[in-house]
Amino acid sequence: MIEFLASNTLARLAVLAILFALVVLGVMYFAQKGRQRAGIRADLAEIRLGPAKAKNISLEERRSGAWSDLADRIERAGLNLADTKADTLRDRLRAAGYASPAAPKLFTLFRLVLVFVLPLVFLAFSSVGGAEYELTTTYLICAGLALAGLYLPNLVVAAKADRRKEAITHGFPDCLDLMLVCVEAGLGLEAAMDRVGREMVESHPLVSRLLSTATLQLRAGAAREDALRKMGEMSGVDEVRSFATLLIQSDKLGTSVADTLRVYAMEMREKRRLKAEEKAHRLPVLISIPLVVCMLPTMIGVLMMPGVIRALRQLLPSIAGG
Repeated sequence: MIEFLASNTLARLAVLAILFALVVLGVMYFAQKGRQRAGIRADLAEIRLGPAKAKNISLEERRSGAWSDLADRIERAGLNLADTKADTLRDRLRAAGYASPAAPKLFTLFRLVLVFVLPLVFLAFSSVGGAEYELTTTYLICAGLALAGLYLPNLVVAAKADRRKEAITHGFPDCLDLMLVCVEAGLGLEAAMDRVGREMVESHPLVSRLLSTATLQLRAGAAREDALRKMGEMSGVDEVRSFATLLIQSDKLGTSVADTLRVYAMEMREKRRLKAEEKAHRLPVLISIPLVVCMLPTMIGVLMMPGVIRALRQLLPSIAGG
């Protein structure tokens, strides 16, 4: 294979181009990760020190600024990154934590890149390694890798949405308890949300981010109903949407916010307890599968082995005529 690359200029240029593209993608990935960590540290420091200043830029804008520019340049070059189901895709990405306006375009761009990159990487490694496949086998493998690149981002987004939903659901009862303490101490709803958002930065950062965003919207002049509804939409969790609706109704009807928080916090803790009991009741069923597959054949073999040996000792001599 090395002799082929040394003698064939086109193949050598193709391998070098693939390696260069992989290095560039790796550098861009790690640089983006570094910018994300720096942005998160800056947001945490601002939340600890005090309210956001006028120069503060949202975390989504900082995180997706470079990628948004890249998507705009690609679209200006003639490649349309708009999805046919843009609203559904935007809701899925928002549930996974990608609230940037450019998130659907970037998602489509990553899918297109993976569709072409994965088969090219396979072809490059098979050529460098000297592995020889039939044309049909190569075609099927490349087609499978292209399909994997097309559907793998969907699986990643779905998994991240599930983890984010679970984290928000797990931390929201604690948030309600702290808000109840703040409201009963005499703070208003906006001040209570701001205080709880600062306190929960380390323990439940996703819940803290939701409360801080709603607080900033209220301070910017948004109506309380709009800010609470946007908080429920950003969370993607039914419990948070119900909580926002409950606060809106309580505000319109003039009922006590403390009583509303107390009742809803009890309901949330009861739901969390029921989910924990459900998982505990599922354990015997899940444990029975490895028990049946692994331990049951061994136990049957150990119990039946003495009888099998005795039967063989009695039957083999008679069969042999001894």
